[in-house]
Amino acid sequence: MNTHSTPIELRSDTFTQPSEAMLQAMFAAQVGDDVFGEDVTVNALERSVADFFGMEAGLFCPSGTMTNQIAIQVHTQPGDEVICEAGSHIYFYEGGGIAKNSGAQVRLVQGSFGQISADQIMPLINPDDVHRARTRLVSLENTCNRGGGSCYDLAEIAKIRSLCDAHGLGLHLDGARIMNAIVANQENPKDYGKMFHSISLCLSKGLGAPVGSVLLGDAAFIKQARRVRKVMGGGMRQAGYLAAAGLYAMEHNINRLAEDHAHAKQLAAVLAQCNWVGEMFPVETNIVIFEVDSKGNRQGNGGSTAIEKGSGVASAQGVSAKLLSHNIKVSAMSSTHIRMVTHLGVTPEMIQRTLEVLKGL
Repeated sequence: MNTHSTPIELRSDTFTQPSEAMLQAMFAAQVGDDVFGEDVTVNALERSVADFFGMEAGLFCPSGTMTNQIAIQVHTQPGDEVICEAGSHIYFYEGGGIAKNSGAQVRLVQGSFGQISADQIMPLINPDDVHRARTRLVSLENTCNRGGGSCYDLAEIAKIRSLCDAHGLGLHLDGARIMNAIVANQENPKDYGKMFHSISLCLSKGLGAPVGSVLLGDAAFIKQARRVRKVMGGGMRQAGYLAAAGLYAMEHNINRLAEDHAHAKQLAAVLAQCNWVGEMFPVETNIVIFEVDSKGNRQGNGGSTAIEKGSGVASAQGVSAKLLSHNIKVSAMSSTHIRMVTHLGVTPEMIQRTLEVLKGL
């Protein structure tokens, strides 16, 4: 029986709600027609994000899927090939958009917690041969969603950029959660701006805006991207009301991501003591992914043996249902793995409540 009326939302950081202060900023926004380039708040957001990364220009779009798909279309021609990690968002979660929107094919790399290396990429670059697709683009994801929020090392990205330069390839960053990596590793965002030809940043995840992403690149790239956005139906009119939320997020919600990371590590520490938890991905930012051990064989120092084979909850779906009975919402990624994501809507009190429930399972 659920005894708590307030749900704890750990399925994703996409469930964040705008704060009262963010809503007031949205209500007060000065707007125009963005398709005509006359929405001053949209223009301000695009400049702000571009300046943050040290890049020339930005383009405000409704979603990160759109910014990724626009970038791929600008970088490639039909028949080209894109290299990316097997679990990357552009391949796994964007509805076959690379094929449908750009007519390009994909060369997948099996990475480590979502990350791929220059050594893995090198042998996959096709030679100049009429029988082979033209390798045109490498796409990285940082942080890596299906890799448990793992973060690339900047030195490895630099190697990949050098490889791309040597072979005339574009390098795109799906940086949906790049701010989490920047905060976790105390990095300079302009280092990313120097290494990538294009960057996609989501405002609607840990940064807490209700909608929107920004695509970054040089002026010529963004000019072409604006044309592609129009064709995709992404040209908005008085979009400044949405862009104002993004501006507020950039000004107020970046440094606080460290709190989400601390909460994720608290969850991981308790889960590591539960004998019904198997393998857990390394926790670097705000995502916790762990395996449910259906045999209950893992040796833990805490928790009970309630979740064991034959108990009816010895699966990701079973654990998810058990937590839901306590009004704690998590995501069963498969029959064996659960994902928890912390964000600004999860308070320290909610984390403590979740920890107590986990200890009692």
